[in-house]
Amino acid sequence: MSLERIYQRFPKVPMERRAAAFFIDFVTVWLVSSFVSNLVFQMLVFMLLWLGLRVVLVSTNQGQSLGRWALDMKVLDAKYCKIPGLLTLTKREGILGFCAFLATIGVGMGLASGGFYLLLLPIPLAVDCGAAFADSEGQQAFHDRIAQTLVIQTRRGFSLDLRLKRLVAQMSRRMK
Repeated sequence: MSLERIYQRFPKVPMERRAAAFFIDFVTVWLVSSFVSNLVFQMLVFMLLWLGLRVVLVSTNQGQSLGRWALDMKVLDAKYCKIPGLLTLTKREGILGFCAFLATIGVGMGLASGGFYLLLLPIPLAVDCGAAFADSEGQQAFHDRIAQTLVIQTRRGFSLDLRLKRLVAQMSRRMK
């Protein structure tokens, strides 16, 4: 089965929605793990929470993490067009979780030491997700290509982005 047939059957997710879902998951895990003061334990807590939220929850919640549920997306196995197994999700989220943890180090140390460590924030994530910008047809990031997964739109979820657009439109009408 080629990827072209899969993309014709399933709608693609815009990159800004994928980034927003990642940001929701990232902030959730980061806030909880930031209460740990030791860097080694913080990394352990961060990775355990990341794998719990992005692997265990996704495998039990029809391919949706908290951020993907909020924005109506889910992860599919590109080969079988079903929810990926635990090993595939662990491969996928291990790569992305490591980049996310480097971002937490960059934010934590960069704000305290004048900004040099802030380079840890964009570089690993840009390298990982830059492949999705280069692949206009499939929009598969590096971690998606390694794990052979897709992120597709679904009707199951909270539709946070649509609710926020509706709220902003209502507020702008009331201000006129």
